[in-house]
Amino acid sequence: MRLFVLGATGSTGTQIVDLALARGHQVTAFVRSPRKIARRDKALTVIEGDPLRVEKLAPALRGHDAVLSALGPSGREAFRRSTLLAECAATTVAAMKTAGVGRLGSVSAALLFPEKALRFVVFRWLLQHHIRDLIAMEAVVRATNFDWTIARPPRLIKTSAETYRSERDALPAGAWEMSFRAVATFLLDCVEQGTHSREIVGLAGAAR
Repeated sequence: MRLFVLGATGSTGTQIVDLALARGHQVTAFVRSPRKIARRDKALTVIEGDPLRVEKLAPALRGHDAVLSALGPSGREAFRRSTLLAECAATTVAAMKTAGVGRLGSVSAALLFPEKALRFVVFRWLLQHHIRDLIAMEAVVRATNFDWTIARPPRLIKTSAETYRSERDALPAGAWEMSFRAVATFLLDCVEQGTHSREIVGLAGAAR
């Protein structure tokens, strides 16, 4: 498959690129800062561009089978008011329509589930601006006729684990953290196997 990755220099996006190449896919990383991608592979194409510009995205997208978006704020940006993710979703959708690409996998967050545990309540309050942006982003994606999948993982950590649990429209029991790599594994499994079409999926790491 030819996969188009947004957010390829981030923690999840890096894992998507790595696993996709390991599985034999052709990968295009559309990034603002190509110098951040040190990896060299004949199956990897790196294109410099702004995900907010449809006129740059659409030509680069042509001929791809799916878009995998791991865009997200970094560090302190998550605590600030922003509409970046919703805006990027809008430009991605417009570019996909122009380019004729109909498969989209996007990373969101488990905090959007109505979990009542104290830690979820606290983090929803701390990250209220980010959550508003995620809700708006999901609304843009869900309004399309695309074959989309929205992944809602819990807190993400850096480990080599690839195993995940998934549940439609709910967070799997005991979910609190999982690896960036496991989220990447889930998204790749979805596009390869054609699963979870037009579904919001809660994720979790392997049961302990």
